[in-house]
Amino acid sequence: MQVTLPDGSVREYAAGTTALEVARDISPKLAREALAARVNGEVWDLNRPLPEQCRLELLTFADEGGRLAYRHTAAHVLAQAVKHLFPGTRLGIGPAITGGFYYDFDSEHKFTPEDLNAIEAEMQRIIKADLPLERQEISRDEALEIFRQLNEPYKIELINDLPEGVPISTYRQGDFLDLCAGPHLPSTGYLKAIKLTSLAGAYWRGSEANPMLQRIYGTAFPKAKDLEDYLHRLEEAKKRDHRRLGAQLGLFSLQEEGPGFPFFHPKGMIIRNELEQFWREEHRKAGYLEIRTPVILSRSLWEQSGHWDHYRENMYFTRIDEADYAIKPMNCPGAILVYKTEQHSYRDLPLRLAELGLVHRHEKSGVLHGLMRVRAFTQDDAHIFMLPSQITAEIQGVIDLVDRFYSLFGFKYHVELSTRPDNAMGSDEIWETATGALRQALEAKGMPYVVNEGDGAFYGPKIDFHLEDSLGRTWQCGTIQLDFLMPEKFDLHYIGEDGQRHRPVMIHRVVFGSIERFIGILIEHYGGAFPVWLAPVQVRVLPITDRHNEYAFKVKEELVRAGIRAEVNDRNDKIGYKIRAAQLEQIPYMLVVGDKEAAEGTVAVRERRAGDTGSVPLQAFIDKVTGEIRRRE
Repeated sequence: MQVTLPDGSVREYAAGTTALEVARDISPKLAREALAARVNGEVWDLNRPLPEQCRLELLTFADEGGRLAYRHTAAHVLAQAVKHLFPGTRLGIGPAITGGFYYDFDSEHKFTPEDLNAIEAEMQRIIKADLPLERQEISRDEALEIFRQLNEPYKIELINDLPEGVPISTYRQGDFLDLCAGPHLPSTGYLKAIKLTSLAGAYWRGSEANPMLQRIYGTAFPKAKDLEDYLHRLEEAKKRDHRRLGAQLGLFSLQEEGPGFPFFHPKGMIIRNELEQFWREEHRKAGYLEIRTPVILSRSLWEQSGHWDHYRENMYFTRIDEADYAIKPMNCPGAILVYKTEQHSYRDLPLRLAELGLVHRHEKSGVLHGLMRVRAFTQDDAHIFMLPSQITAEIQGVIDLVDRFYSLFGFKYHVELSTRPDNAMGSDEIWETATGALRQALEAKGMPYVVNEGDGAFYGPKIDFHLEDSLGRTWQCGTIQLDFLMPEKFDLHYIGEDGQRHRPVMIHRVVFGSIERFIGILIEHYGGAFPVWLAPVQVRVLPITDRHNEYAFKVKEELVRAGIRAEVNDRNDKIGYKIRAAQLEQIPYMLVVGDKEAAEGTVAVRERRAGDTGSVPLQAFIDKVTGEIRRRE
């Protein structure tokens, strides 16, 4: 058999050779670090015999496929441990996820945080036993019979829902058997550092009509140090949870009367308005024109756009004058109607229409999460109508705009190209043209990207921007979607140089993505310590005693006149308490004023991070802070 390696070299091996044996042949180090193999593009177990002709890539924990196999195996060890300790527990599913794994259980026993320690200890015994994971492909009838005997109704349901012809496989490790497509590690002994992290409830298959199962989350790493670092980040993330900080800092609230519909408080509105002002400034510079379109539009519009067929389950509806209307889940049909209100020449294009548009989407109550997953949010949308010859330049312009935004907030980011989904509208040819145009723009910018197969919008492929926050977590925010279909559906046209009607091409794009979600990300990214230009209160003046209040309010007056958001803490508290209170509220600057400052017209400056930085003339402080605000440092 012939095996082609990533460097293009070809090696000959005996029939039945496994990927692990190839790894040993290449180097002992690679054999120690390999966790799974990519065989002709598909991730396999290391100990599966290779086909006669194949391309082989050996995957370590540094590769996504290797990490998933590692953590998927940990999920099986978790399930085996639970079955040992709590006989009669029935199994749901147990996948690897970003950062770890989970398994869902149907058990009469109500799991507690204390149980996690016992389960973890049992997992360690299973790991120490170094049990081989043995894959077996079986028929549908065999699978059904096996899991009937094991009294696993959820597995039987999964088997019955598998399409005909799909291979069915099981994995066995010692006394434990699971229905699973894999891949897995060669044995449980490959696992090193594991930790069970939390408990949660989860509806079977995500449906509220199904039973509520108990979900146990965990994570696993090859090195104890990596696990320690990860757990430290988890603890830091808990401290930075935007829901907790949002309430603590008085930014927003979530009310029972409006689940999924956040309430922004005065301080939260300051952050929101600053973000929107920055958005407007940058879009004006980039040649965008701002529009506003209605929240409610007729059913016929959504049928024409394709949303009725492809997105209806996520929409809200109402009736007006005996006719059906929908609350918009997206802004694009409204922008298209604006485009259609007048005749356009090729000289008018590109036409860049931007909108801070409020949209509503029905999300199940179980997935709502603070500002991150809501039912009403504002998209910083824009729709660019252009000539086919302008596609590459316009996409590059959007990429540059996204880069300016994310760099301001200190975000690193990576890019993914998402291709045709299963529910796509339009022909293969249109999709190939659109996807090729996105590739060309990325490659012309010299921008690295990965392909995310099948994750495009139903009307076109897209470029997604995944930003990385200060804890190393990634968030998908910005997107660029190229659309040849909506202009066709709505019969959009422009008059070309030849005097004839031609079809424009359309780009849908967002930068923040959702204003609400972006604010949630910023709260956690900064841990509530916003840069000066975004901070709801930029300066707090702290009089040492009551007799210094008069000067404190004069200082505040000068600050406000200069455009600085300032307030005075004139409570009858000791100065140390006032300083601690301001620090807890993450106020960037505190100005302590007493007899000396009042006599000299100065302020004693305390910075949020640096502490006491000394006394300066009030005007010098104003010049410094207004400069920081103006530059959005």
